Amino acid sequence: MSNALKRVHDSRYYAYLEGWVSVVANIFLFILKYWAGVATGSIAIIVDAWHTLSDSLSSIVVLFGVRLGQKPADKEHPFGHGRAEWIASLVIGMMLVVIALNFIRESWVKLQAHEPTVYGTFAIVATVVSILTKEAMAQFALWTSRITDSLILKADAWHHRSDALSSIIILVGIFLGPHLWWIDGVLGILVALMILWATWKILLDSVNPLLGRAPDPHLVEEVKAICTAISGQNVAPHHFHLHQYGDHLELTFHIRLHRHLSLDEAHVVSSKIVDSLRQQKSIEATIHIDPI
Repeated sequence: MSNALKRVHDSRYYAYLEGWVSVVANIFLFILKYWAGVATGSIAIIVDAWHTLSDSLSSIVVLFGVRLGQKPADKEHPFGHGRAEWIASLVIGMMLVVIALNFIRESWVKLQAHEPTVYGTFAIVATVVSILTKEAMAQFALWTSRITDSLILKADAWHHRSDALSSIIILVGIFLGPHLWWIDGVLGILVALMILWATWKILLDSVNPLLGRAPDPHLVEEVKAICTAISGQNVAPHHFHLHQYGDHLELTFHIRLHRHLSLDEAHVVSSKIVDSLRQQKSIEATIHIDPI
């Protein structure tokens, strides 16, 4: 197994592991916090419960994308099924927008009614458990990201930490509740805005790959170095276009070869570059040759 394929395999394994840990833990925390919110009548705790569940939905998208991304290409999908993850993210993002806006409306109604909230020990215990659990999940995700050098797992770690921070805000509100009647409604709006911010990032991460992005400059330099090493000369790679389908990458670009080379010789050079990119970077390349 090549180093590039091994990295992909390890990333998928740890994405599965971290994803399932996140799903189970977040569903547990959602039930705990939702129960505490209903028991105390706190809109802020209920919104925070949905904020936690949004983490679980994001993890499900990662698991769904990794699973479906392993499905081989077929006649209808010649480049595989990797973009299914981004499509699912769009659907979940739209759902979260509706949920967040609904909670903003409910929080505003509570503020207009001057309705206070009486917190109890259950609310404090549920919130503290949430803070400790989410920070432990963040540390676990950071550990897996360091092993695999995965940006997705690192981003998920900070997602967990942001949920822990929102629970800290709720905990502060619980202790201020007896003195400030409006604190629950305000915190409900604040956490709903945090859901909208997290949703914006989910939608942005989904839309950009679907629209198409320029190749990363670091990747371009690596491809140029591979081309030079294979050909033994500077073939001036240019005109890069990258198409991403989950883990599957399709790269097209041009190289320059001397016009006196035979068609067979030019084909050998380009084929060696294609094979090297497949082995080292797990990239399927298509090369156009410009004569010089």
